[in-house]
Amino acid sequence: MWLIVAGTAVQALAQTPFPTKPVRVLIGAPPGSGSDVIMRVVALKLGERWNRSVVIDNRAGALGAISLDITAQAAPDGYTWTTLSGQNLTGMLLKTVQVDIPKAFTPVVRMVVLPYLLVVTPSLPVTSVKELIALAKAKPLVYASSGTGSVVHLGMEMFKSMAGVPMTHIPYKGSGQSMVDVIGGRVQLAITNSLTATPLVRSGKLRALAVTSARRSASFADLPTVAEAGVPGFELTSWYGVFAPAKTPMPIVRLINRDITDIMNTPEMKEKLTADAAEPPPRHTPEAFQKEIAREVEVWDKFIKTSGFRIE
Repeated sequence: MWLIVAGTAVQALAQTPFPTKPVRVLIGAPPGSGSDVIMRVVALKLGERWNRSVVIDNRAGALGAISLDITAQAAPDGYTWTTLSGQNLTGMLLKTVQVDIPKAFTPVVRMVVLPYLLVVTPSLPVTSVKELIALAKAKPLVYASSGTGSVVHLGMEMFKSMAGVPMTHIPYKGSGQSMVDVIGGRVQLAITNSLTATPLVRSGKLRALAVTSARRSASFADLPTVAEAGVPGFELTSWYGVFAPAKTPMPIVRLINRDITDIMNTPEMKEKLTADAAEPPPRHTPEAFQKEIAREVEVWDKFIKTSGFRIE
């Protein structure tokens, strides 16, 4: 008897219209950040498609921990989401984020993937990764990050380890602040995502030496990857995705996945993303996204343990 009741409940859920009220999306970063810029465009398009408001709620601070806590405690009904990136995963592994992301959330869809760029202040006398490594071995260099324990912090530590160079880390509260000091020469270099770096590189305020992805970016076709430019095997890729509280009904998760994927693959969105060296990932299921999250957690966990990386 209970099988019949359960089956009827699932069928009724699948037939229930969604959404029937405004949707709230929490973003653990300030307005103007990469995830905020992308999500605001997506929210507008979803609102037009659904004829319902999709409201952005910025809760910056603690590497996104505030927005994660709020979303994890929300009702799993599809009306509260958050955006996550690889930075949240490293924060979890380093205990700066207390939420157990795989247990607390259901991955919905990866919206965008993009490379990081290795950038230097224009006054630094290097034009290639090999020249940078040689200079770093000859004199002390200082690099900036968007925060202690962030992906770009770990990424630069990985670069140091693989290239065999010493550098001093200066953390900032966000990529915007860190780029101001790289531009001004108060710190010499950084790894930052292409959404932040692209306009600064194209205006000449920063010099890009390489992209960090496994393959070259169509938007920076003249830039080599870090791996081919002198550090074989190095790879670092940024992404932004949508997550819902654990136990959110899968029919709703799949609907959100489908509609956001449709929006990200429109010619208009692809053009916007390409301008910033980003691109939508291939269509994928929530389950496939979940497997990618597990793989990334494994990679960073291994690096943290084998390198002895610690937050000081």
